[in-house]
Amino acid sequence: MARCIGDESFKDTGLFYTLKLIKGKYKMRVLYTLMEFGVVRYGELKRYLGKISHKMLDSTLKELEADNLIKRKEYDQIPLKVEYSLTERGKSLIPLLDGLCAWGDSHKP
Repeated sequence: MARCIGDESFKDTGLFYTLKLIKGKYKMRVLYTLMEFGVVRYGELKRYLGKISHKMLDSTLKELEADNLIKRKEYDQIPLKVEYSLTERGKSLIPLLDGLCAWGDSHKP
């Protein structure tokens, strides 16, 4: 008889938690952009990501910040200057994302 992982059991796993943190159309792209370029201003980030609305970018950044994967630094000046970078927690996720990319590269048709 096949063993089944029910929804409640799966929600208690580290895999579920990790997937919850990185799911979304742009989250992994934002993380990789910050990994590649370090500290990035909002406008630069929007250019690096291409076709993304301000609303979607704002939402994605707020979620990543709430999960302590990125940090936001705001400078008190006009015009407002905001920079984003990875937290140590966010940096610790990069090897996992690299592994996913490597697996995809070696298995894509």
